[in-house]
Amino acid sequence: MIYYNPKSWFALIFKLHKTDTFRQLYRVIIAIALYTSCFVVLEEYIFDGIHTSSLQVHSLLGFVISLLLVFRTNTAYDRWWEGRKLWGSLLNNSRNLALKFSSMVMHKPAHEEKIILNQWIAAYAYVLKEHLRGKSTAEICSHSKEMDLSALKDSWHLPNAIAAKMNETIQSAYQKGLLDGHQLLLLKDELTAFTDICGGCERIRKTPIPYTYSLFIKKFIFMYTATMPIAFVGDFGWWTVPIVVFVFYALASLEVIAEEIEDPFGNDANDLPTDEISQNIAASAHELLR
Repeated sequence: MIYYNPKSWFALIFKLHKTDTFRQLYRVIIAIALYTSCFVVLEEYIFDGIHTSSLQVHSLLGFVISLLLVFRTNTAYDRWWEGRKLWGSLLNNSRNLALKFSSMVMHKPAHEEKIILNQWIAAYAYVLKEHLRGKSTAEICSHSKEMDLSALKDSWHLPNAIAAKMNETIQSAYQKGLLDGHQLLLLKDELTAFTDICGGCERIRKTPIPYTYSLFIKKFIFMYTATMPIAFVGDFGWWTVPIVVFVFYALASLEVIAEEIEDPFGNDANDLPTDEISQNIAASAHELLR
């Protein structure tokens, strides 16, 4: 995730970064410029005096496409923000579980249970982060820095396996008499919330915008841009080239931005800071359960 000062207008206007939509679209922009130039040459030098203006039609279509793109970007941002809320809930839930368990066994010999629960809480954040990035169980287990997960390498759903281990740790503390029945019930909500958060994140990741809708927007942008030179060249001449290029850049950029943020759990620059949140969860659990 990119951190920046939103009040620094001029610095943001002239700043380029690797995820700038212009970098991703410049080849298509060059093609659009050449395509439009062909229409200008035909109008200015071959079929001089033939005007095919239909600005009213494109004005109406521009209003329609703007509504579609507004809906598209709002939907993508809603998914990004919901993902951020879920990871915020994971941070708070991890802290609450560590805080409650630590206070419940404060005056009891539960050093081993604290260490184990600390490791599982930190491991859950790391595992969920990598799971949402599409990595396999074997890859996650082999690269885990929080704890040795080799015993879980055969698990089909690793986050659920970690959640089960946290439940086992709490149940072990109860069986040893470190927790009573009332305290066990107080920890139930936190334990259940881990699975709920994982399910919410998976819903976002595995349910992209419907294929037909995404395809329609891309086709609409293409057809709208492809017919603009025919409508504009008679009135604007060579100015048609920068006008068409700018309109295409604006419309296509909105679609590219929406595609990037609708799956907020990856490694793109504008995705959620799940690495940082995972580190904060591990640090909080270690501090509360040390």
